[in-house]
Amino acid sequence: MAKRLRLNDKTVREQIPEEDRDYQVFDTEIRGLSIRILRSGARSFVLDYRFAGRQRRMAIGRWPEWSVTAARERARELRRQIDEGSDPLDERGALRDAPRFSDLIERYAAEHLPHLAPLNASDQRSVLTKLVAPHWANKLVTDITPHDVSRLLNIIAEGRARPSKQKPNNRARKLKGSKPTPIRANRVGEVLRKMFNLAIQWGWRSDNPAAGFKKRVETARERFLSQEEIGRLAEVLEAAEDQRAAGIIRICMLTGARLGEVRQARFEQFNLELGIWSKPAATTKQRKIHRVPISADVAAIVRQRGLVVPKGNPWLFPGDMPGQPVKEIRRFWMMVQREANLPDVRIHDLRHTFASLLVSGGASLEMIGNLLGHTQMQTTLRYAHLMDSPLRAGVNAVAGQFRPRPKIVHDADAKRAWGAGS
Repeated sequence: MAKRLRLNDKTVREQIPEEDRDYQVFDTEIRGLSIRILRSGARSFVLDYRFAGRQRRMAIGRWPEWSVTAARERARELRRQIDEGSDPLDERGALRDAPRFSDLIERYAAEHLPHLAPLNASDQRSVLTKLVAPHWANKLVTDITPHDVSRLLNIIAEGRARPSKQKPNNRARKLKGSKPTPIRANRVGEVLRKMFNLAIQWGWRSDNPAAGFKKRVETARERFLSQEEIGRLAEVLEAAEDQRAAGIIRICMLTGARLGEVRQARFEQFNLELGIWSKPAATTKQRKIHRVPISADVAAIVRQRGLVVPKGNPWLFPGDMPGQPVKEIRRFWMMVQREANLPDVRIHDLRHTFASLLVSGGASLEMIGNLLGHTQMQTTLRYAHLMDSPLRAGVNAVAGQFRPRPKIVHDADAKRAWGAGS
């Protein structure tokens, strides 16, 4: 027959483990509550009950981490759930099997990221792994609230110390402090919003905690090279020892193409007779084939590369690894920045400069968007202010036509004096 006592910390402590079996001592106050005495000497509280005709046993907690008073109160709560018609063990199992944010990352990476451009997919995977997972990996998907999203984005917007290496290889890097990253926070917010929309489709939760996240103000960087700076850049590229990297920079400047598009350019993409460059969807940000006209200077670079690249190599700018294009020209660009005195100019600023020169030449925003491969007009509108000068000239022309013409006014006194003298 089962042993019964009114459990308290003293009676629990006094129980002696048996060598050949584990046993239970049931509480006389709460039906089904007992303390299990294991052969090892460990003690834990459990609740035995019947539900839908089945005998069930649910662990509550170990003693002394759980006191008798706390275990008894927990047992009362469980008994109330049973009387209301729910099985605590089933609920615990459902909670244990409920998807956590780490599961959401895994499914998002498997089902959504493959549909994105490789660079975008890689960036999102890195963001989720390094910036989000450390905070949320073990949280249930259903437990994440709008406040959790806001707090996480605030942390990301504050930035982190650079570099991320634990042992910087020089003193300057070691002393470099945190840098605010509000734009990065916005991008993470957009990724989270997409993830939770998919979680709703998958039935993992019913609402989106990132739907209305607060976006930080983004000030688009606008750096355009002046004619003098373009001249200095051209001189440095002409004198550079590495003409392979110099050719990449020239094409970026002459076409407004993105660096990745130029690095991965292949000879077969260029029709020199028609003067057309057909960029494949795999290398463009818009994930579509992008055909653009090229100048005679770009065609000359392509022909010159054809003379120096080994026959049969498809890459316009083959890399040091066989069968691969150039991967990195960061050191070369740092040299160019130094030699041309352009310390704040990025390679991507050449794309902006290309657009600014088009505007000054009278190109429309629609034409600029087509040449740069923009899929949204909003992206192209960043160059609209550069059209102020021709617009102002047109406004002044209208004003000149509308302005009253000067009238000839005769001096009456002078006229009388002239008449008297005659």
